[in-house]
Amino acid sequence: MFRRSLNRFCAGEEKRVGTRTVFVGNHSVSGTEAYVAQRFCDNRIVSSKYTLWNFLPKNLFEQFRRIANFYFLIIFLVQVTVDTPTSPVTSGLPLFFVITVTAIKQGYEDWLRHRADNEVNKSTVYIIENAKRVRKESEKIKVGDVVEVQADETFPCDLILLSSCTTDGTCYVTTASLDGESNCKIHYAVRDTIALCTAESIDTLRAAIECEQPQPDLYKFVGRINIYSNSLEAVARSLGPENLLLKGATLKNTEKIYGVAVYTGMETKMALNYQGKSQKRSAVEKSINAFLIVYLFILLTKAAVCTTLKYVWQSTPYNDEPWYNQKTQKERETLKVLKMFTDFLSFMVLFNFIIPVSMYVTVEMQKFLGSFFISWDKDFYDEEINEGALVNTSDLNEELGQVDYVFTDKTGTLTENSMEFIECCIDGHKYKGVTQEVDGLSQTDGPLTYFDKADKNREELFLRALCLCHTVEIKTNDAVDGATESAELTYISSSPDEIALVKGAKKYGFTFLGNRNGHMRVENQRKEIEEYELLHTLNFDAVRRRMSVIVKTQEGDILLFCKGADSAVFPRVQNHEIELTKVHVERNAMDGYRTLCVAFKEIAPDDYERINRQLIEAKMALQDREEKMEKVFDDIETNMNLIGATAVEDKLQDQAAETIEALHAAGLKVWVLTGDKMETAKSTCYACRLFQTNTELLELTTKTIEESERKEDRLHELLIEYRKKLLHEFPKSTRSLKKAWTEHQEYGLIIDGSTLSLILNSSQDSSSNNYKSIFLQICMKCTAVLCCRMAPLQKAQNLCFILPQFLYQFFCGFSQQPLYDAAYLTMYNICFTSLPILAYSLLEQHINIDTLTSDPRLYMKISGNAMLQLGPFLYWTFLAAFEGTVFFFGTYFLFQTASLEENGKVYGNWTFGTIVFTVLVFTVTLKLALDTRFWTWINHFVIWGSLAFYVFFSFFWGGIIWPFLKQQRMYFVFAQMLSSVSTWLAIILLIFISLFPEILLIVLKNVRRRSARRNLSCRRASDSLSARPSVRPLLLRTFSDESNVL
Repeated sequence: MFRRSLNRFCAGEEKRVGTRTVFVGNHSVSGTEAYVAQRFCDNRIVSSKYTLWNFLPKNLFEQFRRIANFYFLIIFLVQVTVDTPTSPVTSGLPLFFVITVTAIKQGYEDWLRHRADNEVNKSTVYIIENAKRVRKESEKIKVGDVVEVQADETFPCDLILLSSCTTDGTCYVTTASLDGESNCKIHYAVRDTIALCTAESIDTLRAAIECEQPQPDLYKFVGRINIYSNSLEAVARSLGPENLLLKGATLKNTEKIYGVAVYTGMETKMALNYQGKSQKRSAVEKSINAFLIVYLFILLTKAAVCTTLKYVWQSTPYNDEPWYNQKTQKERETLKVLKMFTDFLSFMVLFNFIIPVSMYVTVEMQKFLGSFFISWDKDFYDEEINEGALVNTSDLNEELGQVDYVFTDKTGTLTENSMEFIECCIDGHKYKGVTQEVDGLSQTDGPLTYFDKADKNREELFLRALCLCHTVEIKTNDAVDGATESAELTYISSSPDEIALVKGAKKYGFTFLGNRNGHMRVENQRKEIEEYELLHTLNFDAVRRRMSVIVKTQEGDILLFCKGADSAVFPRVQNHEIELTKVHVERNAMDGYRTLCVAFKEIAPDDYERINRQLIEAKMALQDREEKMEKVFDDIETNMNLIGATAVEDKLQDQAAETIEALHAAGLKVWVLTGDKMETAKSTCYACRLFQTNTELLELTTKTIEESERKEDRLHELLIEYRKKLLHEFPKSTRSLKKAWTEHQEYGLIIDGSTLSLILNSSQDSSSNNYKSIFLQICMKCTAVLCCRMAPLQKAQNLCFILPQFLYQFFCGFSQQPLYDAAYLTMYNICFTSLPILAYSLLEQHINIDTLTSDPRLYMKISGNAMLQLGPFLYWTFLAAFEGTVFFFGTYFLFQTASLEENGKVYGNWTFGTIVFTVLVFTVTLKLALDTRFWTWINHFVIWGSLAFYVFFSFFWGGIIWPFLKQQRMYFVFAQMLSSVSTWLAIILLIFISLFPEILLIVLKNVRRRSARRNLSCRRASDSLSARPSVRPLLLRTFSDESNVL
């Protein structure tokens, strides 16, 4: 019983691991056996990262993976457990603020994802249950449910098409949201179910679908449907990608369809293609982490130096235990090693603010708010679709300014993907233009001996091939029947090339009228209707690079028509036929046209029986179906006769050439990936200025390596030769390389798919097993690559903040006495300096947008993460060290006077620290003001408002006796300090001395900039860049100026 059931479901083939069985409508296929529901995942889509229950632990885990957060957590725990000179609040509160703000930002973004998921999961769908349309939410769809989808609706899950409103069971689908393709794709129902067009009839279907387990490839699907009727034996039909309707695709030009759910929820192909939900780390953040490690090393060094010097200082008995600070008995009995360790930890706590924990908040807020700027940008608004830029996540915003490589497809990206039939050749004769007579128009395009036209029968055979060898369907404004044959026809296909070829045949008198009941109908030049039974379609794939159809004429002859790339067709036709057509193909390719070769052959009835049996067996296989079908196709498409070739034009996109040129000028390397013939792709690359007239091309193609008997040896020789040439021409430095592109010979690389495969899959026993590394070096040195036939400031703010604290230990006997009050330590990064740098990062425009768009070379100043390289890092570090030294010793020399007031009252150490802190806050804020060139009211508000808030807070904090504080050490300190004229003068003088290097640098750069402008104005007439129209390529809005790259 078990074996019989198994054989029935599998139609005679043993069920394999890795497949699933889906019962259509969740009905049992046997009336005597009860249906047992199978377990599959539901149809909910989850693109969010967090849930209400795991948000807190998961988010905290991700945040504490950051060096600064984890470091401050350790410091906080040390302050709680060890007697340290500062309160745990000084590190705990900033850490809490950072964690909270980041969690709110990430929680909000994830809430948006939850909301988007709910819109999809709660959308209305219609399920066929008990012969009735039942309204349900999308998330309640189960595998096996029959779903009704109306026109312009998206498919709620992956469906097998059962029937449609059309008589032939076809429907049209767009998959722009999945793969970016806007062309309509045609999908088919098996012929046994196309008549089930109502809820009542579809509910009577008893069938089981066997298919592969879910996998992410959008273009692959293997399955079969076993249909049960009153007879005991099931009818089995093969299922492929042409039968599968993917979730996220949209139904077009079809009133409605019925489909059965085979993959739901997170098992749909769209969901399986989701990227991982782990938090992304940008190059900027990785650089920041590396620099924080440097600062951590400086911190450890400071703590070790102070700990060592403390015990050197205390080696004198008087210094170890002065009369005014006697040790307790417990302190005397503590092990010295343990005391040294706790002192080391205490110094680390004292200097811990060298690690700027709030910088991560600034970076996170800049990313979050910056994403709104991208959404609001009018230049990113598309009026045709009425949409602007959509930012799904803000984690990688700054990466838009760090792009080094641009990979682009040719068709539909550089070109419009709108094909136009230009010409064709039949047996070596060129046909161009619209026919004026019944017998067409022929022009000679070869040796003079071929000036006459091709044979009339060959002309008609060629045009019939164009009308039959395709997957085009028609949409008519009127019914195509009888007297209405001349009604306007609208051709629909997933490939614009096929539409262009069918229209080209129509120009010469052969019109494709559509497919009716498995018969293709063609109107010939004599206005006669010819019908051909479509027996099999051998679909195009990237490996074969050709497609074929097998048709049967009304006279009973069986013909195979094939069209494909010349490299795929020429080896399969008679050798003596190639030369006549090859001349035209190569010439058309050099002109930039897309070329296809057309061939045919007659198939004997006996041979067709064998071919038909092999095709059915291959199509029904669940395991290795593609390999089996490829083998059968390969056997069928042999010994053909070449008829001719076609030339189709795909025009360049508007501004494509200017954009490519601007990307090159910006130092970006552009790789074009295309399946076109090399000559076609090369011509297009010249047209779009990927290659310039002076670009030296390095070719790694089948032609260049087939000159030798052993391909790998010849390939190795070429790789070595090209590497030597490029290494000799260009320097090793990447940034110097970009600059050299405008000064030295430009090189472009052309490589085809077979050669690339040879490089990537070179034999292990070959002496040239380092192909990949050599090839990579060559690619990095080339300005363009054509693959054809392819199948910041805040860290230095914080250093000058903590350096005076370190210097102060040399003057307080290394007693771990804090220089700053705990409130100042807590508020410095949270309130006093955070908003100005955030506004600066969002609003600053060092260079106006017109200059940026007119000179893309400016992009090279910030690409390659230039702002966070070792040079700028050391500059800011040494500048911060200079300023911190000025703060401390300037105030120290001020305090050499016995009294700073007329009444002889002496200031204490809290006044000393407050003066240093005041100079610090004003200096770092004014420094930011000096660097700001694009002023808005927001900049004015946050810069001057932050300084005003600091003054207000200081008066407020020191003007009240706070009951929760044990010591009122800051009471009236700030007001008393400002009552001294000497203090005022000292603060102003120290601020000026600290900012003087920056002021001097700005003056020198302004002089240099004016000189450069004068020189530029003299050369502007001869400057090639200024001659071309202004282009605004993507990514230029994130430019900064060289003022910070010192």
